[in-house]
Amino acid sequence: MKPVLVEILAIGDELLYGQTQDTNSHWISIELDKVGYKVVRRTTIGDREDQILTAFTEAEQRADIVLITGGLGPTSDDLTKPCLAKYFNCKLAIHEEALAEVTAFFKSRGRELTEVNRQQAALPVCCTKITNAIGTAPGMWFEKNGKVFVSMPGVPHEMKKMMLDVIIPKLRATFQAPALYHQMIRTIGIGESFLADKISDWEKSLPNNIKLAYLPGLGEVKLRLTGTGDNMDTLKEEINAWVKKLQPLASDYIYGYGEDPLEVVIGNTLREKRLKLSIAESCTGGYLSHLITSVPGSSAYYLGSMIPYDYEIKMRQLGVRPETLEKYGAVSEPTIIEMANIVRSKFNADIGVATSGIAGPGGATPDKPVGTVWIAYSDKHKTVTKLLKLTQDRQLNIRYSATAVLNLIRVNLPA
Repeated sequence: MKPVLVEILAIGDELLYGQTQDTNSHWISIELDKVGYKVVRRTTIGDREDQILTAFTEAEQRADIVLITGGLGPTSDDLTKPCLAKYFNCKLAIHEEALAEVTAFFKSRGRELTEVNRQQAALPVCCTKITNAIGTAPGMWFEKNGKVFVSMPGVPHEMKKMMLDVIIPKLRATFQAPALYHQMIRTIGIGESFLADKISDWEKSLPNNIKLAYLPGLGEVKLRLTGTGDNMDTLKEEINAWVKKLQPLASDYIYGYGEDPLEVVIGNTLREKRLKLSIAESCTGGYLSHLITSVPGSSAYYLGSMIPYDYEIKMRQLGVRPETLEKYGAVSEPTIIEMANIVRSKFNADIGVATSGIAGPGGATPDKPVGTVWIAYSDKHKTVTKLLKLTQDRQLNIRYSATAVLNLIRVNLPA
């Protein structure tokens, strides 16, 4: 079955200036993916007639469906309606049903319908009107040479209701899409190029209807398998079979599947094993604890944390020995070992973890440059440390360090 291709056009100078963020296109892509339609391009266009008309022409060549947001207001800079009328070679005229709807909208709010607002009911005569149930700007549906153009308001809640209630059902009745299925495999502890090399033979053997994408993130790489076929159940079985073939090749690095991030996976494991966690974090300043506690139900396994940022607090409150700090410094393996062991003991936890490092931009020494971070994991059987050599960016160093600790927990949890 032929894929159904979609292009999304977002119109408005405010989007290009960065004054308004285009969340509409992102949301539309997600909803279309659910019904098996493939978005091939998302384009942002300013309020210029020539650019809008060019975008219409190019989108029609690429896509079966062109979805347009924005530019439907009643003022002179709203050009979408006149551009659509020109593109489809028809005039603008007051649509009586649309006029009744916009009149009722203003009356219900005790407001007078001005001539400017009356023009909201002026539509290209060659379109099919789409009622805006919660706003004043109607949507418009056009058909040409087997292609469909749909224009919607740029106001997110108006667009979303129109899409869900009218446009997606109407599109599905017009275009039958093949089954489209994604499976996400989440890996950590290995770089993208090293992972690609490790699974290259498996990747080369994938059938034509299953594509692999590498999605590198902060300290992790997500592998997305996307398959197309005629039957969803058959397609899921096929992709799951390929996931099983992948597992022996990357089992040391795969931590989960689907949308759950590492802190959720770690939390689920701690809960299942009935283990309690405590944290002493210095350079991460509470960010690691934030990740852990962002998971609902984390109180089942998270006992608490200390943030001994200062030398004195590390000694007096946490209990790191003064001679350790004096001899090795706060950013050192001996110090991080004591931090992890002490916080585990103080909180009577099964697991204690700790961070200490130089997040930057200051505080570096020749032997400890910015990005030098020690992390540690401690349980009753062992204490494991790791030296990280990270970036010059403070925020990245904090986030990388927290992710690295989560992975340290993952690989060292008792069986």
